[in-house]
Amino acid sequence: MSKVPVRVTVNGREHELEVEPRLLLVHLLRDRLGLTGTHVGCDTSNCGACTVLIDGESAKSCTVLAAQADGAEIKTIEGMADGEKLHPLQEAFWNDHGLQCGYCTPGMIMAAADLLQRNPDPTEAEVRKGLEGNLCRCTGYHNIVQAVLEAAKHPEGHKIPVPHPAGRTDVTIGGMGA
Repeated sequence: MSKVPVRVTVNGREHELEVEPRLLLVHLLRDRLGLTGTHVGCDTSNCGACTVLIDGESAKSCTVLAAQADGAEIKTIEGMADGEKLHPLQEAFWNDHGLQCGYCTPGMIMAAADLLQRNPDPTEAEVRKGLEGNLCRCTGYHNIVQAVLEAAKHPEGHKIPVPHPAGRTDVTIGGMGA
């Protein structure tokens, strides 16, 4: 099968690759770039575990072809921390027990980051509405919603970090990307 050139900037680092036209963005991120914090949960766009930011807006990367992302700026969970310092959303998820198994957490955090960019002071109902495309099979969502509300109180909670000059960091919610 012929390949197509794709240029993407992921977490501030530019990548030029040749990919099969049918390659999904989630597989480009995980398999080609080694960014395993973006999870594959359902392959049907129902669960949101693969949520990333594409040009600042949340998107389920299992529904986007890598070729469609050509020229885009992509932010994954690995790009949320500033070195060893977690983003306020990551801190809040940790402190408020907004995770159990953690499988949905990267997608939840990325969807919440998009929500807080658009609405820095959401109500509980607005958080619930903003996260309704992301499923958690472990929690009752209460702590997830509370974590987002807590992050919204932080002065940096609604900001998406500028990439670290050294490029990618491997810090996710608890330091594990897989």
